[in-house]
Amino acid sequence: MAPKLPDCVEELRAAGNQSFRNGQFAEAATLYSRALRMLQAQGSSDPEKESVLYSNRAACHLKDGNCIDCIKDCTSALALVPFGMKPLLRRASAYEALEKYPLAYVDYVTVLQIDDAVTSALEGSSRMTKALMDSFGPEWRQKLPSIPLVPVSAQKRWECLPLENHKETAKSKSKETTAAKSRVPSAGDVERARVLKEEGNELVKKGNHKQAIEKYNESLWCSNLESATYSNRALCHLVLKQYKEAVKDCTEALRLDGKNVKAFYRRAQAYKALKDYKSSFADINSLLQIEPRNGPAQKLRQEVNRSLN
Repeated sequence: MAPKLPDCVEELRAAGNQSFRNGQFAEAATLYSRALRMLQAQGSSDPEKESVLYSNRAACHLKDGNCIDCIKDCTSALALVPFGMKPLLRRASAYEALEKYPLAYVDYVTVLQIDDAVTSALEGSSRMTKALMDSFGPEWRQKLPSIPLVPVSAQKRWECLPLENHKETAKSKSKETTAAKSRVPSAGDVERARVLKEEGNELVKKGNHKQAIEKYNESLWCSNLESATYSNRALCHLVLKQYKEAVKDCTEALRLDGKNVKAFYRRAQAYKALKDYKSSFADINSLLQIEPRNGPAQKLRQEVNRSLN
């Protein structure tokens, strides 16, 4: 008597899993395809189940060297359930095999935003960074497509924290300056910080300085090693007439990069607004030692000099 054929989605998926474990990838892909057709014919809305089937079939394609179909299935899986780590990793591997290094890098780094301890993503992002530098040189980041920002709810490293802590990290400078400084940022943290900083920069261009500060706060929570993020946040504080906060941010920016011209200039502006003209004058002089022909600094020095006299 012939063995009973699987006749429901779960049985087809289980049979596909078994075939995959046995190394029968084409057969597994066929079973996952049957399960997908059955699920879609039922008209039931179960995006997670459908996403898993696409992701599993993508694994079969990847094993068989069919990178194009692997990418298609992973993209379908991610459209149903964004930020799934397995389809992201499988798509990254397929892109890498096709030498589409910018796209592979984006997927690897997206995984690291979700969970910065995934070894395959850490190794993959490292390989892609080397390949991109070899191909494009020091300007390789300019060749990258946009990197999606993973919401906190999808990040594995926050799972042990209560929801209140999630909200605080986006708003509280005290947490940024204590907890963030107590840990070394991972590659995923650094990339997420860069994305958040760029989002803050876009908000500044639109004149949304309060919202930009929130983005810079989040960026500095992920990684507090970027001098420009502090000096950019200082600009927002200046516009909002929060001069003491601007001084603090510029001081931190200069601690990280003693030649940050914008930090010297903005701190000089803040000191001038606080009527601390001596400190303002000292910062302008420091700036002009780095850039003697800086026009705005020369003009500001004249204004401060008049106030001193």
